Amino acid sequence: MREGSSGSFGTPSLAALATGGMVGGGIYVALGVVVEAAGRWAWLSFVLAGAVATAVAWCYGALSNHFQVGGGSFAFLEKMDRRGAAGSLSWVLVVAYMLTIGLYAFAFGEYTAHAFDLGPPIPRLLSIVVLAALIGLDLLGAGKLKRVEITIVTANLVVLVVLAAIGMADWRPDRLVIDGGPLSPWAAWLGAAAIFVSFEGFQLLTYEYDEIRRPTRILTPGLAGSALAVVAIYAVVAVGATMILGADTAVERATVALSVAAEEAAGTGGLVAMTVAAMFATSAAINSTLFSTAQLARRVSDDGELPAWFDHRNDHDVPDRAVVAFGVGAGALALTGSLAALVEAASLAFLAAFGAVAVIAWRERALPRWVPGFAVVLGAAIGAVLVVRLATSKPVALGAMLAMFAAAFVLRPKLLERVPTEDP
Repeated sequence: MREGSSGSFGTPSLAALATGGMVGGGIYVALGVVVEAAGRWAWLSFVLAGAVATAVAWCYGALSNHFQVGGGSFAFLEKMDRRGAAGSLSWVLVVAYMLTIGLYAFAFGEYTAHAFDLGPPIPRLLSIVVLAALIGLDLLGAGKLKRVEITIVTANLVVLVVLAAIGMADWRPDRLVIDGGPLSPWAAWLGAAAIFVSFEGFQLLTYEYDEIRRPTRILTPGLAGSALAVVAIYAVVAVGATMILGADTAVERATVALSVAAEEAAGTGGLVAMTVAAMFATSAAINSTLFSTAQLARRVSDDGELPAWFDHRNDHDVPDRAVVAFGVGAGALALTGSLAALVEAASLAFLAAFGAVAVIAWRERALPRWVPGFAVVLGAAIGAVLVVRLATSKPVALGAMLAMFAAAFVLRPKLLERVPTEDP
């Protein structure tokens, strides 16, 4: 559908779904990680990472309209006759999405178990339960439930903004400082590197280009505007929630920091509200990301850049093997990964993928060149900080990500020569 089309959603729906795609799980798992890295400059970390995300969101919207196609970076590269690069980048994205789904499932388990005071191993088991339930719904053809997601996004934002307002009303900047932690504003770069995954999600809307009313008018401002709104939300929550908790507690209770803050601010009612918001927000984010990832894999497989095995569909026209494979992979990550490792590994993958989109936008002149240029320069600086951070603190996670990049760009062509890429 093009200009003047009667797609299923317009500006309000687009803004809500793009915002929900980012806030759906990111802030619930990122606060403690970024406070540990940046201390009182955690809010600035969100601004730095968000500046890159906003510029890339602008690139995504402009490129979708430039090529008039849905499918994100894979479709952009195909339109440029770069099928090999498209296939390699799609592999990076699939791994990044699995890491993200695992991260959201991890958050669901932690917040739910905390509300009922359930200790190990219950949080990890709850992660598997929610993944299994959402895999089942997808296999039955439920797919994306847009109206439900919009309702969840609205309630989620209300809870987060109220929490931030309570914290900021009692202004105590001394509580933003970690004992013996970073004091320099340069620490914000470490925080930005650690939590870039918190801005993942807006690009999923570009996969549904044909469902957007008047995309040439509303897509680019909708994506970029939503990213800016999320930057503001994250910054005020980082300040407000940390003032309620104190930075040391935010780090100590990183996996459930917002629930602890809500209970401190409003007692049992606050705990219940935040737990419900977290459960629904992370569930919606898991469902949306799993569905979109499976659809991406199906499209890539259709074009011969993934094994034909991923193109199989069940009676509900759902790419069932892809749904199950990615859901199981995410479950394994949720069971075995630490919070910080999942957050930072996913951040590295998305920095790489979003950087590629910015380069495409620069080459195609789909928008003023300073926008993708800004995204590339700032994103590269954040990525370099993240690589150094992973090399010194999580070398295994860095090694795994580098192996994934090598597999996507070097081993992928050789693998596809040995497996069927077309249905018999």
